[in-house]
Amino acid sequence: MLEFGILEANIIIDKMSGKDFKRPNYQRLLKKLKPDDTFVIQSIDRLGRNYEEIQNQWRVITKDIGTDIVVLDMPLLDTRQKEKDLTGQFIADIVLQILSYVAETERSYCRQRQAEGIAAAQARGIKFGRPPREKPAEFVAVYETWVRKEISARAAALKLGVTHRTFRLWANQHSATVTG
Repeated sequence: MLEFGILEANIIIDKMSGKDFKRPNYQRLLKKLKPDDTFVIQSIDRLGRNYEEIQNQWRVITKDIGTDIVVLDMPLLDTRQKEKDLTGQFIADIVLQILSYVAETERSYCRQRQAEGIAAAQARGIKFGRPPREKPAEFVAVYETWVRKEISARAAALKLGVTHRTFRLWANQHSATVTG
């Protein structure tokens, strides 16, 4: 972007997935764009990963707002070339459609590979997420006080130094083992 001549202050980085266009930085960018601006992106999959939405956003930016788009790794996708003939525009539209399709397909493959990787890891016994928190030694006494309705669940959680949700989870588990 800097080599293209974009000022660092005008570079907006999205750290969210391109699966949709509800990204806060992207929405902020759209609000800043004006007619005759130039929107520069590295590649079409940096814009998004949904075929139909890429097409829609391209139209919003170029037609509704009147901003030009330059895709750095695909020179055919440069709307600044106003003198394009109909054939040039046709080719650019086809390239946009192909690249949009590839971006969405890659997202779907990525999600599939991720699910397969998670399933394989779980089959090997790998656990995901934070390890469960150990119950403090005084849990049973505090739990029994709560069961007798002498304190609230929130007060019990506070005594144990955990969240209300954690206390309720522990209480449900304890109740199931005591009655089960």
